[in-house]
Amino acid sequence: MSKIIQVRLRESGKILSFHAQEFNLKAGEKVIVEGDRGEAFGEVISPQSFALREDRRGKPIKKIRRIASPEDNKRLKENKVKEAEALQACLKKIEEREMPMKLVDAEYSFDRSRITFYFTAEERVDFRELVKDLAHLFKARIEMRQIGVRDEARRLGGYGCCGRSLCCATFLKEFEPVTIRMAKEQRLSLDPSKVSGTCGRLLCCLTYECKTYREMGKKLPKERTKVVTEQGEGEIVDLNILKQTVTVKLSEGQKIEVPVEKITRSRPQKKKKESTPARRQEPKSRPK
Repeated sequence: MSKIIQVRLRESGKILSFHAQEFNLKAGEKVIVEGDRGEAFGEVISPQSFALREDRRGKPIKKIRRIASPEDNKRLKENKVKEAEALQACLKKIEEREMPMKLVDAEYSFDRSRITFYFTAEERVDFRELVKDLAHLFKARIEMRQIGVRDEARRLGGYGCCGRSLCCATFLKEFEPVTIRMAKEQRLSLDPSKVSGTCGRLLCCLTYECKTYREMGKKLPKERTKVVTEQGEGEIVDLNILKQTVTVKLSEGQKIEVPVEKITRSRPQKKKKESTPARRQEPKSRPK
């Protein structure tokens, strides 16, 4: 059985699996791993032990090379300083060329052989000349990567309306589709300012409990359903899915909250059929 360690890469923020080899690692430890283009710096998220030969992409599992040393941590800090300098230099070049793009972040590879610049733009941008300028300036391989607004929020970080760090910048691995229907099923306000995140898109957390709300909502009757309670007949005007209660408006206008198991649906009264006089059948005329 191979010992597999879950590591969050510093460069991309993704959580990938690595062979721990002989290292006995714990969550939170900093390590140097095999990257796609050289070494990469990462943090152990959860050490696990299970049989695994290939990752999700069908490629062999890479290995952890070593535990991060004080020299590695020092290089990481130096890279962050250089990234800030690279960001300002790239911003200056973009302004000089008046390019329709918004620079978000700059990131050095751990060995400083590559610099990746992340940007957003409404349309496709021709940045070939910009790459030449930056390659000549930094003497390194330059990559320009266009990202969306959700990825922008992930890279910049921040706090959500809940007061906690953004999910995308902490533990969220991949973005899942979020729809306004999820907010409706959880009976949340449809005000965009209340169901949107810092990125301007619908909150990622709408997907967390959507399945639970959907299953529990099936146990409740729909609004405007006529029901009978201990206090009389009325109509359902509101639902509380988590409490499994309904708000009933009685015929007198009073509203009461009742558990769903204490209501019964009222049977609609059958309309009496009006009797119609029988039609008089005329005798058929006989041929002469």
